[in-house]
Amino acid sequence: MRAKYLIGLGVILGALAYLIFGGLGQNLVYFLTPSEYLQDQGRYQNRPVRLGGLVKQGTVHYDKDKLELRFVLTDGVAEVPVVHKGTPPGMFKEGQGVVVEGRFQEGVFRGTNLLVKHSETYQAPKEGWTPEEVRKLIEEAK
Repeated sequence: MRAKYLIGLGVILGALAYLIFGGLGQNLVYFLTPSEYLQDQGRYQNRPVRLGGLVKQGTVHYDKDKLELRFVLTDGVAEVPVVHKGTPPGMFKEGQGVVVEGRFQEGVFRGTNLLVKHSETYQAPKEGWTPEEVRKLIEEAK
């Protein structure tokens, strides 16, 4: 009788552990750095991946007519050119940390989604502030 309870408890704990740790791997957000990509380029060609790093200073070019954003992503060691279709997020700027979802094609990373790292500080507007004062606060945070 006691063996049944131990087996049942083991099955329940095993199922619970599988649900917790099995689903964890699917929810982790992992990205490659430009150095990791350059070490094994063939492995990542035409496959959906996330590429993370810093936007290199002086490399940002945005074509408003084509809605095409071009920049170089670096990890301080290696660099990868990126082309992203669409309007860049409001907080996108040079020297900013970003993660780009997309595919490597012909030596260029073609981005479909752009995630921008933002400041972790939040300062609420004070009571009675005008919209202009709030806008100035937001601009200072960029």
